[in-house]
Amino acid sequence: MVEPYVVGLAVLGVVVIAAAVLPELLAERVLSPPLFFVAIGAIVFSLPLGLPDPDPLAYGDITEKLAEFVVIASLMGAGLKIDRPFSVRTWSTTWRLLVVTMPLTIGVAAVLGWWAVGFVPATALLLGAVIAPTDPVLASDVQVGPPGEGKEAADEEYDEREHEHEVRFGLTSEAGLNDGLAFPFTYAAILVAGSGFAGTDWVSKWGGMYVGYKIAVGVVMGLFLGYLLAKLLFGFSPVTRLAEAVEGTEALGGTLLIYGVTELVQGYGFIAVFVAALVIRHYERTHDYNQALHDFSEVTERLAMAVVLTLFGGALVTGLLAPLTWELVAVGLALVFVLRPLAGTIGLLGSPIQWDERATIAFFGIRGIGSFYYLAYALNEETFGQSETIWALVGFVVLVSVVVHGIVATPVLERLSRQGDA
Repeated sequence: MVEPYVVGLAVLGVVVIAAAVLPELLAERVLSPPLFFVAIGAIVFSLPLGLPDPDPLAYGDITEKLAEFVVIASLMGAGLKIDRPFSVRTWSTTWRLLVVTMPLTIGVAAVLGWWAVGFVPATALLLGAVIAPTDPVLASDVQVGPPGEGKEAADEEYDEREHEHEVRFGLTSEAGLNDGLAFPFTYAAILVAGSGFAGTDWVSKWGGMYVGYKIAVGVVMGLFLGYLLAKLLFGFSPVTRLAEAVEGTEALGGTLLIYGVTELVQGYGFIAVFVAALVIRHYERTHDYNQALHDFSEVTERLAMAVVLTLFGGALVTGLLAPLTWELVAVGLALVFVLRPLAGTIGLLGSPIQWDERATIAFFGIRGIGSFYYLAYALNEETFGQSETIWALVGFVVLVSVVVHGIVATPVLERLSRQGDA
């Protein structure tokens, strides 16, 4: 009899090889690597190989930790490749998406979950929280390129009406920050599940601890630890063969250190990692080591993402979507094709960027592994009603996003590039 462990090793080997070769093979094609990993998982777990079903409810802790690692790795990678200097004015697209689009998405999604699906209030609020953040992992095809590639690296005077990377920048920076900012709303759902809307004792705790303190600590720790790490990284150059062989590994070590220390002092680690990555990127803007850090971070992210999406594909064919009803399908489609584009368009009203750029940013609100993390985290922290149903709905939304956004990303961005917009 073949051990499931041995089969798992073989499958993992296939996934790692695919993670290495698919980006090159699919570079000029409309299909994206994430779609292939989901397909690989669906095929493998459909075969009689003795592998356990990758049920996120049965393996809630593993699901949470795997998704958590992928997200923090992707947040570091996203921050390390943003060339644009940080300021209120030059990041105006980001603020619009965070301040207007994200809360609007949470509110409407919660109402849809309560009114159309029949979720209890706490579960409906949880749906809004987990479906709100766009994904820094699956959005790589529409994000900015490696460090130094952006025009903004050399521009002192920035005009977003003329800037050729506004679409990619907006989607990258939004994904980098809204993953952390979804946490207060997830905690709100957890507190409501524990005490109900009728009690008001959770409101002050939520506002003071989960909104004020945790966000502030996340930002401060990101700035402080990012600065210390940048001084260390750019203070010396590797000269030995071994040191050169492990160039860039500090990106992973720094990610884990920053996240872990920030969480120890009760801050939002997601915010700290992204902020720290921005600090590191802009400490020595033209240093060659920026590329090494980015490259290692991206490799880590790609491998981890491949594993999680393969398991997601397996979950799809082993019962994750079994609770789906036509009402759930309609709500899921509305979240992808109506709510995000509409909320994105409203958030970008008055923006100086062109309408085709606004439409692209609004449409590419990719949902993915971040949603898995928040959902698993909440269900591990508190008891919610209809947990199987919300997993089915979120899984369906992510599947639709992987398929649709993965297919249309390349042609849409190529079209904008030909017009000089992306």
